[in-house]
Amino acid sequence: MKKKKSFSLKRLLASLLIYLELLVMLAIVVYPILWLVGAAFSPLRGAPGSALQDGLNAIPRDFTLANFRRLFDDHNFSTWYRNTLTIAVLTMIGTVLVHTFMGFIFARLQFKGRKIGLLSIMILQMFPSFLALTAIWVIFLTFGLLDNIYALVLLYVTGGIPFSVWLVRGYMLNIPKSLDEAAYLDGATKLQVFTKVIFPLSKPIIAFIAFSSFISPWMDWIFPNMVLRSSANHTLAMGLFELADVASHSYDITAFTAAALIVGVPIAVIYFVFQRYLLTGLTAGANKGE
Repeated sequence: MKKKKSFSLKRLLASLLIYLELLVMLAIVVYPILWLVGAAFSPLRGAPGSALQDGLNAIPRDFTLANFRRLFDDHNFSTWYRNTLTIAVLTMIGTVLVHTFMGFIFARLQFKGRKIGLLSIMILQMFPSFLALTAIWVIFLTFGLLDNIYALVLLYVTGGIPFSVWLVRGYMLNIPKSLDEAAYLDGATKLQVFTKVIFPLSKPIIAFIAFSSFISPWMDWIFPNMVLRSSANHTLAMGLFELADVASHSYDITAFTAAALIVGVPIAVIYFVFQRYLLTGLTAGANKGE
């Protein structure tokens, strides 16, 4: 009996510690979100330090929508949003079309240089894209692509090849090749096998790379800041940086939080809606295959 009680007590203490840790982590994660929402609807404005000293907290004393109106009246938020949305949608479409087709080629077709191509893709995954900043800038300058939002689409689509193609290939290797053979016996071409057999069966991994490629432009500041020059081509990340840039004396912390809320809510909703497909695609695509 003593052993059972001791064992139960240990399990109880272990469970309490786990729940306590979860509560602490929940507080760490939730409080900044509550503070963000409260600041977005607060009438205060100015630097982060002065706003905090004036009583900016998670629950504002007076709710207002002035911060959201100021984004569109005093700042170019609509332009930033339109540019970012255009880049994100085109990047998602380009990524899905190019990366899935390349994954199909490496997973289902045999050709000379296949192993060298796979090895190159694997090696490129080891190096961050920031190492190529200078080379990218010189190439864009040479071809007149600077200050062009479509150049960013090209950069994101090609830059994501090493990661996405490897995942797509790993997922497609799990699809039985007997389906391809049956389609070939019925007279299907390789393109028809891809579009009518493999592509529809790859929805989980396609959902994952589509979501990943869609959210990347919303959060990226380095590449847009390198490529884009005119204010008419600025993205959300560049605009939000200006709103929170204390050194430039143009900061507006409550407008920044309002913009962050507008940007974050749609992405969070999309994530929760497609969460099942995202997790399935990521775990299935992790298979390296042969």
